[in-house]
Amino acid sequence: MKVGYLIGVAAIASVLSGCGQVKSGQQGGQKTLHWTENAELAGNDLSKVTDVESFNVLLNTQSGLYRATDHGNRTVNDLAKATKISDHGKKYVIQLRHAKWSNGDPITAKDFVYSWRRTIAPKTASQNAYYMYSVKNAEAINKGKKSPTTLGIKANGNNQLTIQLVRPVSYFKKLLAWPTFFPLNEKVVEKYGSRFGTSAAKNVYSGPFVLKGWNGTNDHWELQKNNHYWDQKHVRLNKITETVVKDPQTGLNQYQSGKLDRTILSGSQVKNYRHNKDFVSRRMSETLWLSFNQKKVKAFRNQTIRKAFSLAVNRHQLVNNVLADGSLAAKGYTPVGLSKNPKNGTDFTKDAYVKSGVQYDLKSAKKLLAKGYRQAGIKSISIGLKVPDTTSDKEAAEFIQSQLQKLPGVKIAVQSVPNTALLSQQSKGDFQLTLEGWQPVFSDPIEFLDIWTSTNSFNTGGWHDAQYDRLIDQAENQLGNQPYQRWQKLVAAEKRLMTHQAMIPLYQAVQPQLEKSTIKGINYNPSGVPYDWKDTYFAR
Repeated sequence: MKVGYLIGVAAIASVLSGCGQVKSGQQGGQKTLHWTENAELAGNDLSKVTDVESFNVLLNTQSGLYRATDHGNRTVNDLAKATKISDHGKKYVIQLRHAKWSNGDPITAKDFVYSWRRTIAPKTASQNAYYMYSVKNAEAINKGKKSPTTLGIKANGNNQLTIQLVRPVSYFKKLLAWPTFFPLNEKVVEKYGSRFGTSAAKNVYSGPFVLKGWNGTNDHWELQKNNHYWDQKHVRLNKITETVVKDPQTGLNQYQSGKLDRTILSGSQVKNYRHNKDFVSRRMSETLWLSFNQKKVKAFRNQTIRKAFSLAVNRHQLVNNVLADGSLAAKGYTPVGLSKNPKNGTDFTKDAYVKSGVQYDLKSAKKLLAKGYRQAGIKSISIGLKVPDTTSDKEAAEFIQSQLQKLPGVKIAVQSVPNTALLSQQSKGDFQLTLEGWQPVFSDPIEFLDIWTSTNSFNTGGWHDAQYDRLIDQAENQLGNQPYQRWQKLVAAEKRLMTHQAMIPLYQAVQPQLEKSTIKGINYNPSGVPYDWKDTYFAR
């Protein structure tokens, strides 16, 4: 699934090496972690990737100014050594530590400047460029109105950066701990050109590990300890092997035979292993939904038809009887537990709840569809539903197909597509109806809501609403220092999104797995790039 973007910025903690250190005698002898993924690696270019698996590799093989820790609730220094914030939160002066790339080149302030300019440049076509819009001139550059050289980031020699923002951003340090804001080695990028990041060898690494054995298409790769990493003495693993396993039974067999240290469970397996000492259930801040493509399917431009489709899906049956893995039926588009009302602590999903946007009512759905047919001048809808080719996604798709085909005149053809291909097709708008997911970069509702604005690069289905755009603009550009007023705008935006049924929210993901109880020190972030293995080790 795609990865997307926590209010409240804590002071930068001291040095990363101070976080999660292991006392003498605690470490075990095992130095290799055998891990599974359920989707292929789509890319290795931090300016261009959009999926969780690719970002997870980048987080562990590259370094930024800061690293997220404490389940994403705070940041600690990585390549940053000291930070001074002034101009009412709009100016950052950051002193860098001395560090090297995996090829021995020094990492300098110019590497950050080059990286950010490359990402924001229109010719790069980065779908994540809009995350930089709080940086001076970024939006104008991305829209072709100014040169990338005018971006508000400047190298003061080799070891100091100055960043100028257009407005105070309470979560800015959280963004800087996300790989899109990491440095790039200009010499290496220019050497490989369009081939940069298309395989493990066509990149250079600044983080705890280096990527090995990925040729651009294969379903296994390794992360090997980077001996040039500035804090390599505190990296305890020598190697992490990652293997794509799409069939949960295959993963379970390999786990039981000792070939894997972690495997993802299907819903049917959870009931048998829920009380196993290795069972772990991690609730994610990831929402999955069905996206309508209004550009390709005229019927989906009709709000009544979209509402009928949503009312026809029983989300509780989906999570309880099909997925059966602990996933939560959607209460809205933004997930439960992501953010709380700054005045009274109420969860965002409670404040923004629109019952009609997520309830099941087949009788009403049929009535609405008949009305929608008359409004649109049609009598039937025959479309394809594109989903990833994992077992759980295929099972979910078959259930959704059966639900929607209870509507008169509706015919759904399920199309199972490999994840990397599906991501490409979704980014190009090459779908009629598709299953999409969003894993945030930080825990704030804007991270979800922003992607439905009219000009956002991820809004490929064509839904747009001027009032919605105004609400998001007010929340981001006018109310940054007024938390409650900003909250009210975001709540109003979510309610409008659901009232108009811009999409069909389905469920909030939970990832059940078997994971060896001897694995310690995984820094899990439910509202960001999930797994940071920098401090991971095996206990005795």
